[in-house]
Amino acid sequence: MTDQNQPVPGAQDYPLHSEKTIGDYFRDQVAIDPDHEFVVYPDRDLRWTYAEFDERTDNLAKGLLAIGMKPGDHLGVWARNIPDWLTFMYATAKIGVVMVTVNPVYKSHELDYVLKQSDMKALCVIDAYRDVDYIKIIRDLVPESLEQQRGYLESEKFPCLKNLIYMGPEKHRGFYSVPELMLLGQHQPEDSLERAREQFDNNDVVMMQYTSGTTGFPKGVMLTHRNILNNGFYIGEGQRLGAPDRVTLPVPFFHCFGCVLGVMACLTHRSTMIIVEDFNAELVLQAIHKERATAVYGVPTMFIAELNHPDFDKFDLSSLRTGIMAGSPCPPETMREVMDRMNMREVTICYGLTETSPVFTQTSADDDIEHKCETVGRKHPPVDVRVIDPSDGHICGPGEPGELCCKGYNVMKGYYKMPEATAEAIDADGYLHSGDLGMVDEDGYYRVTGRIKDMIIRGGENVYPLEIENFLLGMPGVLDAQVIGIPDAKYGEIVGAFIRTRPGYEDMTEEDVREWSIPRIARYKVPKRVFFVDDFPMTPSMKVQKFKLREMAEELVAAGR
Repeated sequence: MTDQNQPVPGAQDYPLHSEKTIGDYFRDQVAIDPDHEFVVYPDRDLRWTYAEFDERTDNLAKGLLAIGMKPGDHLGVWARNIPDWLTFMYATAKIGVVMVTVNPVYKSHELDYVLKQSDMKALCVIDAYRDVDYIKIIRDLVPESLEQQRGYLESEKFPCLKNLIYMGPEKHRGFYSVPELMLLGQHQPEDSLERAREQFDNNDVVMMQYTSGTTGFPKGVMLTHRNILNNGFYIGEGQRLGAPDRVTLPVPFFHCFGCVLGVMACLTHRSTMIIVEDFNAELVLQAIHKERATAVYGVPTMFIAELNHPDFDKFDLSSLRTGIMAGSPCPPETMREVMDRMNMREVTICYGLTETSPVFTQTSADDDIEHKCETVGRKHPPVDVRVIDPSDGHICGPGEPGELCCKGYNVMKGYYKMPEATAEAIDADGYLHSGDLGMVDEDGYYRVTGRIKDMIIRGGENVYPLEIENFLLGMPGVLDAQVIGIPDAKYGEIVGAFIRTRPGYEDMTEEDVREWSIPRIARYKVPKRVFFVDDFPMTPSMKVQKFKLREMAEELVAAGR
């Protein structure tokens, strides 16, 4: 007989680790041990204790209030993993401002869309990243920034945008710099933070991350304080994190892998973050060696690069114990090497999606290598996970394939200004449909067996074919385009495109398509292989048979074409 008073996983009132906002929770952690290291950047020789970071984020938070930001406003951060990315994350959380994370490899086409769709009031940037010149893109999109007084921006194209902020000490016309905001903050009334705190709670949105979908339009996933703070806690529990742990993070902050699995898990367990700004196998190994890291995160391709570094044996990795591998399945031989050669015997696998904050299943530190390679672990305690048959909606039993769905505290608040897409993702019973096919075994371990959606996973980055198809249709001479994933030894999958050209463009080449795409979209989305066809294989109902295109692409690649 079951106890009627037992909490039910998936229920909104299921008791969680915390019902505080991220700002209040952080203050509690500071009070426990203010001098404990929180943030370390080995390459910058930068170290912030919990107390130092608390003071820094307080000043920045007050500076944002001083320039007119208020609870509920949207602030975008477009940068790699620099120290001030973290500073803005916590500063905005303290005053109820919603941080909109912008992929650092986005270019003008993508930024234009996000600026408009998110109703962004402020945008924080660095000068450039890889082949993307951020300042030039902003000047091209917002020419008014060169002429108008900062803080009073009036843009015809982006009516919500009022502030531009440069994340560094340098001065750019029309931009605030971080030191200036800090100075403004120091002159704000002490009670300004308290007044802001009174205007929001842990069920309010704290972060918005853009993910493309089957519509082809990126969607702003709204995540609350309650969502990501508690998700970070359960992720940290899976690794047995604690205050002595030092976690190396070479994964991007703009993505949940960095800011939830990394930053939130460290916060809830008072661990120390060792940040590598941009993935480089040697820098990761150096950081682990120098800082005596106990954990490191990455997608399988990152671990493969570290293991195959020519100087691998020169680094002392004996301090490692655990970490997270996520993003795509790990080959068994790689998992064995990670556990043996990197001493990560307690490494864990996490599964989920941005819409679920993101993790809802995870392997345990004690699971054997088979479970770490072949499954995505068991569900987190507060969450209800079901495998649902997409054809008739019945709940599948052990070993029966269906769609992985979950319900609970971790499900997003919704897609920003997209009620129909939200209703499509979250059913009437509150279950978030992942779009992934899988099954569960008798012991409660889940397996992912395929994807209902046509999503391509390239080196841990999600690429949505319809987004790229819609983009390619904007290229002169392209009549129609279909995008598929092609298996690849290095990246797991690469982006392939089948194109039908308009009359007069029969001489279009693969290189033409790539040259047109590279300045306009993130490089990981650019088709690696392009094939030109007269027609697409179709069903009787005139739907493109993408599985046949995938087969054609594999045959053409194998034949050296």
